[in-house]
Amino acid sequence: MEPVLTPAEMADADARAIAAGTPFEVLVERAGGAAARAAVRMLGGTYGRRVVVLCGRGNNGADGLVAARRLRAAGCGVDVFRVLDSVDGVERAAARADLAVDAMFGTGFRGALDGDPARAAAAVAGLPTLSVDIPSGVDGATGEVRGRAVVADETVCFAALKPGLLFEPGRSHAGTVRVVDIGIDVSGPGGAGAGLAVLDAGDLWLPRRGATDHKWSHALLVVGGSLGMTGAPSMVARAAARCGAGMVVAALPGAEAARLAAGPEVVVRALPATPEGGFDEDAGRVVLKDLHRFHAVCIGPGLGRDERAHAAARRVVAEAPVPVVVDADALNALAVDPAALRVRVAAGLPPAVLTPHAGEYERLAGRAVGPDRVEAARHLARVTGGVVCLKGPGTVVAAPDGRAVVNRTDGPALATAGTGDVLAGIVGGLLANGADPFTAAATAADLQGRAAAEAGTGAALVAMDLIDALPRTLDTLRRGAGPGED
Repeated sequence: MEPVLTPAEMADADARAIAAGTPFEVLVERAGGAAARAAVRMLGGTYGRRVVVLCGRGNNGADGLVAARRLRAAGCGVDVFRVLDSVDGVERAAARADLAVDAMFGTGFRGALDGDPARAAAAVAGLPTLSVDIPSGVDGATGEVRGRAVVADETVCFAALKPGLLFEPGRSHAGTVRVVDIGIDVSGPGGAGAGLAVLDAGDLWLPRRGATDHKWSHALLVVGGSLGMTGAPSMVARAAARCGAGMVVAALPGAEAARLAAGPEVVVRALPATPEGGFDEDAGRVVLKDLHRFHAVCIGPGLGRDERAHAAARRVVAEAPVPVVVDADALNALAVDPAALRVRVAAGLPPAVLTPHAGEYERLAGRAVGPDRVEAARHLARVTGGVVCLKGPGTVVAAPDGRAVVNRTDGPALATAGTGDVLAGIVGGLLANGADPFTAAATAADLQGRAAAEAGTGAALVAMDLIDALPRTLDTLRRGAGPGED
């Protein structure tokens, strides 16, 4: 895993490095040197090139001054503007420049750019831009942008990623992010030990089948699909079958719903139904009676809003002895009455995996997600005792003990119907295959984003494209290649 440090944690790591004997000036020289090297690479050389460097007064500005000095020494023409003193002539300098280096404000920035810094940011808009640690105007803790902010082509980030580089709109403003080691240990207190990270490919749980396994060795039960909503559990089931579940049974209310969801790889089962085609409350008892053959259960896709279905879902969540994925309408059932989660925790059962989008989160937590997605996911994990997979740009997976992972493989192509069902199916398949709840949820978010890229359909992506791309995605990971690589 690669650690992610908040601005406060990064400041503590800086202070520890200096206290341990690395002078501040040395750290600045290393950071400025790294920025200068990145600038030369972006320029494609130094002969005849001009650079405009925008500097603030703090550490970020000091890094920019070192970068300017190094670039001059390498043969570049350099115009430096200390934006809190004066930016007179910045438009003229930007018009003749080949590259801008943004070193105005660092990760501790809050609020909005105004005055001369905003003028400087406007002057370099459209110019190839390198930001130092984070684009100026982006909140380093949340990725928020209040007003104008620099839009960088690349950001050179020191020691560790910052949350503001991982969440929108900061993520889009940062361009390509490169983390550079400047000799600061981020593994101590306030560093990686704080539990926020991004996954590397080697951290993922890749489903496996042993030499003596049979189809029931990794079985998943999917519960959902009221009449008229049978497509959701079908997609969950197919995604799970691609991601480690050797046997998937989809349990739906009544014979007609079960018939509609039937497919070649998915066994269907009819549960007690209401006359309207929804789940009867007794369905919960029937599910629990049959769970002894399964290694995980996913409940909620297409479940419906009927209170009898909600009561059945809450009973399954409270009593299922196997890991459980709680998705879609089952989340709404818990929002009405969350006691099932407390019962589950008190019984010492495996943590539930909750997969809310922003609206479901608000109903569960009684508050909006807000700008700090990490804090929001951690809060819900803490109060429910479950693993929370907070979906959205920069999906956050948080455990009750405070560990959290930010997913960096997602993109806007996933904003289409059915992708949440696919994600729930991937989580369920990995759980059935033996992954622990936190690992299953974190891996699933990563795999879904990789599958979207592997599908090659761009903005035309539909949910079934993800399912079709999962085998290629897993094969690519097992071979250690990136998406699309040989």
